[in-house]
Amino acid sequence: MKLADSLILSLALALIVIGIHQSWSTGMGGSYFIFMFAVGLLFWFQLRRNKARVHEKVPEQKPKNKKKN
Repeated sequence: MKLADSLILSLALALIVIGIHQSWSTGMGGSYFIFMFAVGLLFWFQLRRNKARVHEKVPEQKPKNKKKN
């Protein structure tokens, strides 16, 4: 996992904790945007992770050497 992925995941989890605290103090309406931002970061993390997996699975094709007869 790269540093950017770690930061995105950590920020999303921190926003979830902050959102839970805000929903206890002000209600769900006051913390809705925090939860939506956290969900957006989680989707972004998942997208980056899936792109990295696809990039690792597809090896670069090297040209084949033709044998001379």
